[in-house]
Amino acid sequence: MLRIAICDDEKELVAEHKAVVEECLRQCNEMGEIETYTVPDNLLCDITEEQFYYDLILLDIEMPGCSGMELAGKLKPYLPNVKIIFITSHIEYAIDAFELSIFRYVPKDMRAVKLPAAITDAIRLLSLEHDKVYTISTNSRLEKIPYKDIIYIQRDGKNAEIFTDSGSTKVRKSLQQVYDELGSEEFIFTDRGCIVNIIHVMQIRDGEAIMKNDEHLPISRSHLQDVKLRINTYWGEHIG
Repeated sequence: MLRIAICDDEKELVAEHKAVVEECLRQCNEMGEIETYTVPDNLLCDITEEQFYYDLILLDIEMPGCSGMELAGKLKPYLPNVKIIFITSHIEYAIDAFELSIFRYVPKDMRAVKLPAAITDAIRLLSLEHDKVYTISTNSRLEKIPYKDIIYIQRDGKNAEIFTDSGSTKVRKSLQQVYDELGSEEFIFTDRGCIVNIIHVMQIRDGEAIMKNDEHLPISRSHLQDVKLRINTYWGEHIG
């Protein structure tokens, strides 16, 4: 069951966006609970004080009192893995949205086409994150690691070392074997010795992938263009 919030100060747009979300859930054959807000402070209060959890939030950027951009910054510490879709009339916000690792940026004048696609992509990715695990099975142990918890994987001699927020674990396999077993589009080689999970990439800068845990992982020149393309495809086009 996905938890989805919609926040826009215009009631008509809230209703419109809710209908789009409901249709996208139906098309993806997913169940979801949708909460709507016309006052950004109410959403902020529900998350920071009432400890509401959301998988996906649709935010208007231009709202009185607290803008969507400000609201996203305040929510991230409480919901670090939430997917946020910005809906706005002003394309100049796209760069800031990129820096915040916003899932998708939808111009209001193109929302009829871009919003359903953005929501559908988010639902499919959330479903993937919730359901998939990487299993390490040996004579002495059985370990299951959710895909969403994997930050990156590095070669360590004859082993592949898998890094998560809670630590690391090794499996006696090549990186290519692990990559093939994962078989999922959010994992990508940044060089011959490292695979990153796009979900955890904050930005690409100076030939490095900067991760949500603030680690900086080098990207080889031969992989740089492909990594940028894959990252942009994942985050979506920020400017219409």
